[in-house]
Amino acid sequence: MSTVDKKPLLEMRGLRIEGFSDEKWHQIVKDVDITLYRGEVLGLIGESGAGKSTIGIAAMGYAKPGCRINGGSIMFDGLDLVKASEEEKRKLRGSRIAYVAQSAAASFNPAHKLIDQFAETVIEHKVGTKEEAYADAKELYAKIRMPNPNQIGFRYPHQVSGGQLQRAMTAMALSCRPDLLIFDEPTTALDVTTQIEVLVTMRDIVEQYNCAAIYITHDLAVVAQMADKIKVLRYGETVEDADTRTMLSSPTQEYTKSLWAVRSFKKQEVAPPPEDVPLIKVENVTAAYGTMTVLYDIDFEIHRGHTVAVVGESGSGKSTAARVITGLLPPKQGDVYYDGVKYPRDYRKRNKEQLRQAQMIYQMADTAVNPRQKIRDIVGRPLTFYLGLQGAEKEQRLHELMDMIEMDPNVFLDRLPGELSGGQKQRICIARALAANPTFIICDEVTSALDQLVAEGILKLLDRLQQELNLAYMFITHDLATVSAIADEVIVMLKGRIVEQGPKDDIFSPPHHEYTDLLLSSVPEMDPDWMDNVLAERKTKEGVEAAGN
Repeated sequence: MSTVDKKPLLEMRGLRIEGFSDEKWHQIVKDVDITLYRGEVLGLIGESGAGKSTIGIAAMGYAKPGCRINGGSIMFDGLDLVKASEEEKRKLRGSRIAYVAQSAAASFNPAHKLIDQFAETVIEHKVGTKEEAYADAKELYAKIRMPNPNQIGFRYPHQVSGGQLQRAMTAMALSCRPDLLIFDEPTTALDVTTQIEVLVTMRDIVEQYNCAAIYITHDLAVVAQMADKIKVLRYGETVEDADTRTMLSSPTQEYTKSLWAVRSFKKQEVAPPPEDVPLIKVENVTAAYGTMTVLYDIDFEIHRGHTVAVVGESGSGKSTAARVITGLLPPKQGDVYYDGVKYPRDYRKRNKEQLRQAQMIYQMADTAVNPRQKIRDIVGRPLTFYLGLQGAEKEQRLHELMDMIEMDPNVFLDRLPGELSGGQKQRICIARALAANPTFIICDEVTSALDQLVAEGILKLLDRLQQELNLAYMFITHDLATVSAIADEVIVMLKGRIVEQGPKDDIFSPPHHEYTDLLLSSVPEMDPDWMDNVLAERKTKEGVEAAGN
């Protein structure tokens, strides 16, 4: 894109941001420059804590609690947001600058329907009427492949899946057709098939409305499809800037090259499951939310020392199956067995030892921890509740758990969740699950919020713990690269049913079930032309099939 004689929509110069912790201010963003024109998408990448989200929300003239902008300028369409009044910035936010947060679950009001929250910004900024907002919401829901787009907006946030909620937030950000969109890991919770549709919608919006976007992500293959240029960050500083094709083909800095080289981890092959009693057995389970059935007669087993990955699109029943196992959602029919013994269906009827044996790491770290409790209290509670640890013994175990997740206990134990990055909060959730000394852990999208370097470290950690403690894992994910790295067996789910299951190598080797083939073909590649090529191939295939009919 030519930028000759064009005025930047967003221009940051020498941006400096401080964060307050340990009773003093620390520099967390250091002299960062950004120039962004209409029609452009800038990709911000880097590991957890690099400052990506902090810079993203600074583009709205905002610093999150515990932070302050202490240097530089942020010019948005001629207005310096550092010097602008709160009233001036308030008029921009939501209407001309919109933000899509990493954690949709923490960003919606649980007491209001999705479509009413969509309409609120439209009405507040006098962009349209409630009726017009409703009609636009339904149209956008259809564009981003929300199921039943004319009705789903009338649900409350807790009545939709995490991926559906993330798409609803993306639609809400587009409600006023802003000039600048800030996408903070917007496809983290989405399966690969839905991700393509959402990415296409985002890219089309930027082109159609001649706006600009900042795309924050740790997924390099995704940023390759979206960004015109990429900025690599580490410890709040710029490591490297370049247009996307140059950055992908010939990065100059060693740190950038290390990002490109991740995902080398593959767990060692383990022997097929023995013929003995499985640790977890799900037998003929059907489950529902109210009158809506979401699981249909599913069966599977998980053995000690094995990892079973459960994959499928958003709303396919992956997390619901986990809720049934933990007793959070008693099934309508069928049972769950632990080591050959039938579990009570409702967790409230299970004893403390049964509760300890199976732990769950949730997808949304932001909503899984108490924001008012310090990390030592969050991780320490199961140590006392399940194991009765107190005093020096408890403190020692807290330090061991923090070391396991590669977070310095002397730095982090006395912090609040709000002082941590998204990836750091997810690691705290992992430590909390480990604190109970479980035999079985359900990992629900545990690496989705983590940059690829940290995610690889977490996978290695989980693999080491599995070998040392003979743990069994149920690994819920939409990331097939993670499945390839960590799984022994794979279960593919679609609309509440298991369509295929077996050893990983069998599932990933052709011939595939039609839906499995769609999943595998939807995994983004580090090629800027990949998404366009896939869409063109599918369009051609649809044309051939239509002609054949």
